[in-house]
Amino acid sequence: MIEVIRFMKGYLLIRVCGFSPERFMNLCSNHNIFLWDIENHGEYYTMKISLKGFYQIKGITRKTGTRVVIAKRYGLPFLSLRMWRRRIFLFGLLGSLFFWMWMSRYIWAIEVEGNYYVTTDIFQDFLNENGFQVGMKKDEVVIEQLEKSIRSEFDIVTWTSARIEGTRLLIQVKENDLISVQEQVPQEMEEGEGLDLVAGKEGEIVSIVTRSGVPKVSAGTMVQEGDVLVEGGVPIMNEDGTIRRYEYCRADADIMLRCVYRLTEDLDEKYEQKQYTGKEKKRPFVMLGTKKLSIPAFGGEYGEFDVVEEKSQLKVFENYYLPLYFGCDYVREYVTEEKIYEKDEVKRLFEDKIQKFLESLQEKGVQIIEKNVTINKVSGVWKMQVDFLAVEKTGTERKTTLMQMEEDTVPEENQE
Repeated sequence: MIEVIRFMKGYLLIRVCGFSPERFMNLCSNHNIFLWDIENHGEYYTMKISLKGFYQIKGITRKTGTRVVIAKRYGLPFLSLRMWRRRIFLFGLLGSLFFWMWMSRYIWAIEVEGNYYVTTDIFQDFLNENGFQVGMKKDEVVIEQLEKSIRSEFDIVTWTSARIEGTRLLIQVKENDLISVQEQVPQEMEEGEGLDLVAGKEGEIVSIVTRSGVPKVSAGTMVQEGDVLVEGGVPIMNEDGTIRRYEYCRADADIMLRCVYRLTEDLDEKYEQKQYTGKEKKRPFVMLGTKKLSIPAFGGEYGEFDVVEEKSQLKVFENYYLPLYFGCDYVREYVTEEKIYEKDEVKRLFEDKIQKFLESLQEKGVQIIEKNVTINKVSGVWKMQVDFLAVEKTGTERKTTLMQMEEDTVPEENQE
């Protein structure tokens, strides 16, 4: 605490030499002038003294015939004086601190991690449409709302997490394209209601094994999308064979459905192909926010060209991004050539599409029994139609439409 007080008031390191330095120190003690950190260097002494004490030793030095020289200055008064001499630097430092504090209140970078099927561009468009964009204030970002909006918009996203790090909004997602009927999240069933199983697609029932509920179809039955397969209400019968009431339940069954998937694709016979000439121009640029300042390129413009932008965002620390970008636009010249697909090329392109479609079905647990491929050319357009005969598990939960019967009042002793 004493050191802090000394620093605030300021003190000096002095060098004392001359006829009688010892008498100088004794007289300072007699006049209540405090000296500390006294060191003997043979021909002179060094010691520390407060600013107030230094102004009181003028008469003592004259009496003792000593000479006092200031060796070093300490404390806030001297620091303030030095800073004032460099006031332009001081104002610049304060301005910089204010600038960093002000910039840290905003989001200057948005990154999405873990996405594969949903591209980053689609995510960025979705975020912009919902008001989450670069330049917004941090306190305007409602993390829970953002996470919920992403899960609601993209069914393939099964998990999401968003957090703010520095001036960066980091969004992490997990995707799952293998969501099938077996993996559907069960609906919540409230008391006094049941859940039916309905067909998710048109087709023919191959087999049905019911665990709970009342089956409404059997093997060989043709069904349409939305038809009830298993009712979520078990009828309780009266003695005369009429329905007394329904015992509601969650319908549960293994139901296999034979159905048809159809894939259609069109491909123009003629297409344009870019042939790059190898000529390229480089245009450096600086971008502040959305304002882009490019260095003009010399020479004429190309007739046909692509522009590839490469840029990097300025950041001070790992997560402290700034709305300042440096980069280059690469302008590459090309010429367009018109070509015609050969039949072998068409077959290869269509086979790739068929294979990808098959893989997506198999990943969802769909068993392909047969496929029928038709390829023909009509008015310069190649057309493909593929019908896949498949077997898959079906049954989607839906609230039952069975209405509870109104029971007649029966004496308690006659009820069983």
